[in-house]
Amino acid sequence: MTHQLVNPTSLATPSGFSHGVLAGNALYLGGQTAMGPDGKIVAGGIVEQFRQAFGNVLATLAQVGGQPSDLVTVTIYLTNIPDYQAHGREIGRAWRDMAGTRYPAMAGIGVTALWQPEALIEIQGIAVISGS
Repeated sequence: MTHQLVNPTSLATPSGFSHGVLAGNALYLGGQTAMGPDGKIVAGGIVEQFRQAFGNVLATLAQVGGQPSDLVTVTIYLTNIPDYQAHGREIGRAWRDMAGTRYPAMAGIGVTALWQPEALIEIQGIAVISGS
């Protein structure tokens, strides 16, 4: 089985990683922080960073014709769980705005740091592309 690297041009150019890898109809989504197209973490707090990071995940998914409903699992790494919880309603609203109300299996994991020191969140997942 061949693997296809998935690196949307709308995202920052990856160096030493791929935004996603398509193997058959399974898309393995690399961890996405709130990195904008310029390679910098977006300004603002956890809600803005969630929107950017999840938007990056969805852009990678869309690159291979996937939809948010194709997500089967999502893992969210957080440097500050209480901050995420305090903004849970806003983050939930952002999810629904971006992906609807079908939720994959999910996990939230607290970490001490992420690769970029200013990153508050990193999101990775796996999708099974419908119709593939």
